[in-house]
Parts: sequence; C-alpha cells; structure tokens
Amino acid sequence: MNKRNSVIAVVAVVLVFFVYLSLNQDEPEYTDIVSGNGRIEAVELNIATKIAGRLEQVWVNDGDFVLSGDKLAQLDTSSLQAELHQAQAQQKQANTAITTAKSQIKQRQAEQQATVALVKQRQAELELAEKRLQRVRSLAEQGSVSTQDLDDAQATVVSTESAVAAAKSQLAASDAAIQTARSQLANTEAAAEAAAATLEHVQTQIDDSLLLAPRDGRVQYIIARPGEVVAAGGRVINMVDVSDVYMTVFLPTTTIGKISLGSDARIVLDALPEVNIPARVSFISDVAQFTPKTVETREEREKLMFRVRVSINKALLQQHLEQGKTGLPGVAYIKFDSRPAWPEALQTELN
Repeated sequence: MNKRNSVIAVVAVVLVFFVYLSLNQDEPEYTDIVSGNGRIEAVELNIATKIAGRLEQVWVNDGDFVLSGDKLAQLDTSSLQAELHQAQAQQKQANTAITTAKSQIKQRQAEQQATVALVKQRQAELELAEKRLQRVRSLAEQGSVSTQDLDDAQATVVSTESAVAAAKSQLAASDAAIQTARSQLANTEAAAEAAAATLEHVQTQIDDSLLLAPRDGRVQYIIARPGEVVAAGGRVINMVDVSDVYMTVFLPTTTIGKISLGSDARIVLDALPEVNIPARVSFISDVAQFTPKTVETREEREKLMFRVRVSINKALLQQHLEQGKTGLPGVAYIKFDSRPAWPEALQTELN
C-alpha cells in the first residue's frame, strides 16, 4: 500500500512539473529580435448620422462582414420627400417665370424697334416740314404766296415737332419697359437659383439619410435600432476597418533604439502558432510610459516602456479580409535593423 502511494505521489509530482513547464514556458529567444505580447486590433469606425431622424431600417447584424459602399441603415425620409416635392414645384414655377420674363423682354424689344422706326419717320417728316417752311417763307417775302400758306407751313412744323417729341417719349417708355422686364428676369432667375439650392439641400439630406459602409470591415455591434430617434451625429453602428489591422506591444528602452518605423516584424497568434504573419512597425511612441495592466507579465508592467504598433501587411489583409478577427492574443517579433535575416522558425510567411 505504501509503495502504491509512493508511485502515485511521484506521478503527481511529475505531472505538476510538466504542467508548470507548459504554463511558464517562455517564448523562444532570438538574438537581435525583440518581442512583445499583445492582441490583434483594428481601427474602429463609428457610423453616425449627419441629420436627425427616426431610424427606419438596419440591414446588418453584429459580426457581419461588409464591403465599402454596402448599405447599413436608413433613416425615415417621408418629411424630406415632401420638402423635395415642394422644392421641385418651386423650381418649376421659377423656370416658368423665367420663360415668361424672357418672352416679355423680346416683346418689349420688338416694340422698341417699332418705336425707333417711328421716331426716324417723324424726324424725316420734320425735316421736310422745315424745308417747306423755308421755301414758303422765301416766297412769302416775294409776295408769291399768301400769309395763310406761311401760317400753314409753320403749323405743320410745330405739329411735326410734337410728333417727334411724342415718338421719342414713347421710345424712352419702351426702354424703361425693357429694363423692367430685365429686372423681372433677374428676380425670377434668383428665385430659380434659390429653388435649385433648396432642392439640392433636401436631396443631400435624403442621400445622407442612407448610411453606407465607408470601408471594408466587420460590424462589431449595433448601437441604435429601427424606430429609435437619433440626433444629428448620433452613432448607429460600430465597425472595424479590417484593412488596417495591427498589434500594440510595449518594449523596453534597451531595445527601442534598435528598431525604427518600417522595421520588419512577424506576428504569431496563439490560435495559429505555426503561422508567421508578415508585418511592419508603423508607430513608435515618443515618450516612455508605465505599461497598462493588460500587459501579461508583472515585470513588464513595472518598467517604463515604449508603445509600439506593428501593422499587418495591407496587401495580405486584402487577400484575407473576411478572415480578419480582432482580439486574438499573440506575440509580435520585431527584427533589429542590424539583423540581416529572420531565424528559420520565423522565415516562412503567410501569403
């Protein structure tokens, strides 16, 4: 019995030892390479409304993958449609008024041309009357015509002068009528422009009531549901841009000077330990900081570290957009600029 208990105790110790090793096994150590723990992240996008309104429909669900330009949600546009019809009617009315005003200008211009011809005719008649008066006056001085003939010639000149004055007055009136018609045309054109601007504004609001995916990505969660009233700028959907995926790690000051923006990197996820994901350093903090509590080891949290962002190759992401997941833990390996090549275990890239 004692021997059996001894065997069980030895087996238990061995099991505990192997469990301890598996739980405390460190990541492989490489020379001229620094590593850090982190989780896959992506740029978050809050899809918000430009205008206030009641949410009519949401076409996506949590976790759905969407492409840039896909329809996400729709606000109620019934009141905007009424405004659109009103603006269209106003624009039509203004365009009709423009046509009428242009027709009036043409009519007034035709009347003006007739008046100009009348003025010329009256002026010609005046010239003839004045010449006749001169001849009659000369003959009257010679006694060849009567005084009555002279009076008649003078009366004709006076009458013709009055006719010329009347024609010129009519010409001035036609000029004023044309100016009035042109002023009316300018007013109607301004009204048409205002109606067009109103129409464009309402149409823009209608277009803005349809929420589209700005980029390829995955819906994280729905914020507002159909029937809810959202304010202008109110968030409706939260999604992540799966074409911009990265891992944030914290590195000590002893290694930060040996890497730079663009330094070659590899990301190895816990879920895919056999896969090396190619990446590059896309951000290095200018200031050291105490690392957050989310960093896995206590030793790292107690040090001043630099925040570093390691971004996955965008061309690779485009090939695997729908497979992109955020929140996956893993390790980012960054090769020092001085190291010529990756070790064999990290050479094979996902493609």
